[in-house]
Amino acid sequence: MADAPQIPDEAETRARWGDFAWTDENQRKANEILGRYPAGREQSASLPLLDLAQRQVGAETNTQGWLPVPVIEFVARQIGVPYMRVYEVVSFYTMFNMAPVGRYHVKVCGTTPCLLAGSDDVLAACKNHGLVKGKTTPDGLFTLTEVECLGVCANAPMVQINDDNYEDLDYDRTIGVLEALARGETPKPGSTIGRQTSCPEGGPTSLKAMATENHDYRGEW
Repeated sequence: MADAPQIPDEAETRARWGDFAWTDENQRKANEILGRYPAGREQSASLPLLDLAQRQVGAETNTQGWLPVPVIEFVARQIGVPYMRVYEVVSFYTMFNMAPVGRYHVKVCGTTPCLLAGSDDVLAACKNHGLVKGKTTPDGLFTLTEVECLGVCANAPMVQINDDNYEDLDYDRTIGVLEALARGETPKPGSTIGRQTSCPEGGPTSLKAMATENHDYRGEW
C-alpha cells in the first residue's frame, strides 16, 4: 500500500507555486486537451491537465514532478470546478504525487502476484541501494514507494519508474536498473530477461509459426 505523502508546509508551497501558470508550449497543449470535450464537460479534462501540470513542475525542478496545492487549484480553475473535485482525483491515483519526489520515482508493486514472484527481493535491492520506502534519497535522485497492482502480473515482479515499467525482476536485475539510472543511462523498459511483451518465458509454446508471420493454420487442422 502506498505510504501517506508528507505534504510540505503550505506557506512555503504557496510562496513557491502560488503564481503557477502554463508555459507557452503547455498552454497550447492545455487548449488542445480542453478542445476534446464539449462545453459543460470540462471536468473530464482533469486527468490529462493534472498530468501536464505535474510534468511542468517536474521540468522546473528536475524531478518526476508533483502537484502542490496551488497547482491543483490552478487546474480546478481551468476546468471550472471546485478545488475538492480535482483534489479527489489527485489523491486517488498513485500516478499523481502530492509531495515532492526525486528524479526517479521508483514504484514497487507489492500486490499478490508480484509478492509471490519475489517483490520482497526487489524491495531488498532498493533498500540496499540506499532507498527508503516513502522517502527520497539525500542526493534527490530516487524516491521509493510501494504501490498496489500496476497491471503487469504476467511479468511479475515489476516496478514502474517514472513513465517506464521494468519487469521480470530479481535482486540483481533491480540493482542493475538502479545503477544504470544513477549513471544517467536509460535502461531498456519492459522485460529484463528479454521476453517479448507478456509472451511465455523462453518464447511461444503454441502457434509458434505466428511469432514471425501471419501463418495460416487452417490447412493443418
